[in-house]
Amino acid sequence: MKRLLLAMLLSSTVAPAALAADPDACRTVTFSDVGWTDIQATTGVATVLLEALGYEPEVQVLAVPVTYASLKNKDIDVFLGNWMPSMAADVQPYLDDGSVETIGQNLTGAGYGIVVPKYVADAGVTSLSDVAANAEKFDAKIYGIEPGNDGNRIILDMISGGQLPGFDLVESSEAGMLSQAERAIRGQEWIAFLGWTPHPVMGEMDIAYLDGMGDSGFGAATVHTNVRAGYVDECPNVGRFLGNLVFSLSMENSIMGEILNGADANEAAEAWLKANPDAATPWLEGVTTFDGGDAMAAVRARLGG
Repeated sequence: MKRLLLAMLLSSTVAPAALAADPDACRTVTFSDVGWTDIQATTGVATVLLEALGYEPEVQVLAVPVTYASLKNKDIDVFLGNWMPSMAADVQPYLDDGSVETIGQNLTGAGYGIVVPKYVADAGVTSLSDVAANAEKFDAKIYGIEPGNDGNRIILDMISGGQLPGFDLVESSEAGMLSQAERAIRGQEWIAFLGWTPHPVMGEMDIAYLDGMGDSGFGAATVHTNVRAGYVDECPNVGRFLGNLVFSLSMENSIMGEILNGADANEAAEAWLKANPDAATPWLEGVTTFDGGDAMAAVRARLGG
């Protein structure tokens, strides 16, 4: 009996059982995707890496207001698309009541606002007031994206506030708005629409951002990572990973271009990660696999490197 107990003790000392980095309840990580190509790209990157680490990420397609209500209700865990300052009015009530937390800034150098083709800017339309003064040439329309997003809300506030008197907002999808803009530009027509950077299609368009946005939230932008309250404490390993995520304009443009050409977001993200094998190194600092193993080894095994 003594020899058996000694053998069991030595066995447990030499080969300890692996400890999970996070509780079992943290294995499923639920993201919100609000339907924007840049968020599809970044969520795709996070999804591929979390799968490699042994997690089971899920993505729900939700409008911005539903995203924040779902974070508050703990129906989702993570949102990688908090554009600031344009979404300040959307997120601030949830930050104030403590139901949503910001754990990092994942993109700098972004831009957001109303744009016009360069030939329209060259004709003297460089500000919001210039658009208002030329309502007839614009058919008194501003083209936006899906209902409920922050950019549309800002434009609607400009219309109701008298900055764009008599204008209507045409709400559509990102793809629908871009199709309308491309048709107008081919015909050298005057058009004003919601633009942002990074974006591979808009990056190739000869367009100009309007001045005179004041404190509307349009202009230079940063993008932040939001989580439901308490998530990082409950799931410290995945929380550390999410807090490490910092993307670049070139990365997002590359993956977004593939998505807009018809690629699945996760497949486009995985292809980019395979082509840029060192990109994940800072994102995995201090992170393990779900079962406590080597995160970088697991990612390399997934990516074939």
